Amino acid sequence: AWAHPKYSHSSILASCSYDHKVIIWKEVDKHSFQAIKTYTGHTSSVNSIAWAPHEFGLMLASTSSDGSVTVLTYNPTGEEPWAEQKFQAHQIGCNAVSWAPCTSPDGKCAKRLATGGCDNAVKTWIYDEETQEWKEEKKFTDHQDWVRDVAWSPNVGVPNRILATCSQDRTVKMYEQTEDGWNLLPQVPKFEEAVWRLSWNVSGTILAITTGDNKVTLLKEHGKEDGAWKSISVMDTANDAA
Repeated sequence: AWAHPKYSHSSILASCSYDHKVIIWKEVDKHSFQAIKTYTGHTSSVNSIAWAPHEFGLMLASTSSDGSVTVLTYNPTGEEPWAEQKFQAHQIGCNAVSWAPCTSPDGKCAKRLATGGCDNAVKTWIYDEETQEWKEEKKFTDHQDWVRDVAWSPNVGVPNRILATCSQDRTVKMYEQTEDGWNLLPQVPKFEEAVWRLSWNVSGTILAITTGDNKVTLLKEHGKEDGAWKSISVMDTANDAA
């Protein structure tokens, strides 16, 4: 995962692995990278990493099969340049993490995360600035198997936010947050195989979905009245590659 270019004149890249490590790399010469931070606090494979919105500074979240989430925060004036904060998110493994977009141009908005776990649950977390702790905000239990990915839609100036989730139960769930709370949007048709990954386009209007049958499906909202998201394209990567 690449960090936002705002925080360095050279590229910064983060990686994670089954070796329990998270490594942050910095480009020190053309096409040459040096490790500037190696985090070894997870006790099992690290499954997902995500940089925070640039308004929050240089922050990286990671999730692990040990069920924990770690947030690394860069603070050049501290005793250690990278502060480490770890908390338990899911009992039997955490597979995915996504940051909520910052809705304020000055960066003065709450830091929030979404996580998906092997307990079939999706959780949202909010950072308490007073206690300096991550606290569970909301728990969704609509999936019937491991949650493989979570993805918060980018902010494009609209008040509502959408959190997309996917699972080995072959479903994608879409949750919309409004001023009145969370709403589960009309069900997306069930897929033929497990759903592995989710990715939004820059404007948050199209969601790309990858499934275990080598297909990529694009979803788009059809009408604000019912909030339904429907397929607009399906790419068969196995056949197209041939």
